[in-house]
Amino acid sequence: MKICLLGNNLTNFVLANILLKKKISIDIISQTSHPVFKNTVRTIAISNKNFNFLKKNIKGMKNLGWPTEKIKIFSEKSKSAELFEFKNKNQNNFYLLKYSEIYELLKKNKLLNLITLKNYNYDSIKKKNYNLIINSEINNQITKKFFQKKIEKNYGSFAHTAIINHKKIINNIAIQIFTNNGPLAFLPLSNNQTSIVFSNKSSRLIDKKKLLMTINRYNNKYKISKISEVESFNIKFSVLRNYVYKNILSFGDLIHKVHPLAGQGFNMTIRDIKSLSDILDENINLGIDDGEIIAKKFQEKNKHLNFIYGLGIDSINTFFKFDSQLNYNLSGPIFKILKGNKLLNNYATFLSN
Repeated sequence: MKICLLGNNLTNFVLANILLKKKISIDIISQTSHPVFKNTVRTIAISNKNFNFLKKNIKGMKNLGWPTEKIKIFSEKSKSAELFEFKNKNQNNFYLLKYSEIYELLKKNKLLNLITLKNYNYDSIKKKNYNLIINSEINNQITKKFFQKKIEKNYGSFAHTAIINHKKIINNIAIQIFTNNGPLAFLPLSNNQTSIVFSNKSSRLIDKKKLLMTINRYNNKYKISKISEVESFNIKFSVLRNYVYKNILSFGDLIHKVHPLAGQGFNMTIRDIKSLSDILDENINLGIDDGEIIAKKFQEKNKHLNFIYGLGIDSINTFFKFDSQLNYNLSGPIFKILKGNKLLNNYATFLSN
């Protein structure tokens, strides 16, 4: 079987490493040879179950990732006493990894075949006779022609991310604070480094001086010695209406983008990768290599789940945004009732996996 992955991105590097284990011929085709995540300070949180999947399928993954035991939720009104705490019994809640470190690991696979092809289109890819074409590149001609219909919500705000260096501490608890200006997350990266994600309600960009001022306003844990440059990106909720055109399957950020407050963006993609991997196994065992059949099976199995899940994350953001206008008088009583609720904690774990 011959599969083409369109886009020089982290999704395709993970997917390629997993599919190559199945003895499938894989090409990664991109308009540029320079991945956007090579020197980024961005990090990704991967749930315990999804991290185990990656460790099982990608050599060297076990050497990456910083474990976090629990997540504590605070609000502007309740900075000292958490509203809620998420933790998994006898296992870590999630692992935090640097984009750049994952890229450096994944690119070591000698079986990877990277092809740079500027301004490619459907006809030029079709001539290569791939069974299945998986497209996760947002700005190519194929996306512009066949995959533009979306359900989309622009939050009119930016997420700002940076890494702080600090005095060495036991650093295994993530903190999410719903401030009046938007969610602020402290995500442990090591005992002396922590990743910061601030989803500011404003549409203005901020520099590291202003971000550090925001951090210091809510930080009572870290003695900060240094902050990296700040990277910012527009926040959108987006789901593609149709994943498939003939034997082309849209994938990754092209089919779903969610608010970063829940840290679930790449977890959704890993779940998609697991699902596609299973579908490929089933079809290969049956001797089926028809890419259109495989693409349609993936859409049938995952499209509605991705939409519901993305809508759920959007609802969480909407709730806390509304709650901030009420001085957090809504979330306080609700979480007081739910605090310690094992069912809610188990459900949150189920969703993240």
